[in-house]
Amino acid sequence: MVGGERDAVRIEGFDVGASPREFLERRAETLILSTTNGTRSIVTAAERCEEVLLGSLLNLAALTEAAREREKDVAIVCAGYEGAFALDDAYCAGRIVRLLDGDRTDAAVAAETLAGAYATPLDGLNARTYGPPGLEEDIAFCAQESVLGVVPRFARMIGSAAEVVA
Repeated sequence: MVGGERDAVRIEGFDVGASPREFLERRAETLILSTTNGTRSIVTAAERCEEVLLGSLLNLAALTEAAREREKDVAIVCAGYEGAFALDDAYCAGRIVRLLDGDRTDAAVAAETLAGAYATPLDGLNARTYGPPGLEEDIAFCAQESVLGVVPRFARMIGSAAEVVA
């Protein structure tokens, strides 16, 4: 199965876009996914980190538990938007930081402070424009915390593609 989006719009000819709601039911053994921002971040993190776990608000509790179990330093890498800072990513990073123990960098403190500035996750995620109209249900879905127990992780590079397993 092939999935992907550019600027939050499904790529023409692909089986699925990148809405997390499209992946709640297993549809195939293998998924090849290309996104505007996330794919590059996974590859970059894999080049620099011993292990790469993928997370969001949706798997917040499972992600932070998996990170704690490793008993190592944690670097939170935000995908951003077109190579730049994205408020929603910083919000999510702040929520992750809040649930982890240990010393914090200035960036971690800033992300945690930013996350605390919003009354609800939906407020934090609505902080910037996501793309074309019609994504409200996706944004509301993504604003849920700890509803998924799976923590995908980077497995290896296959040519120029990143293999991610759950």
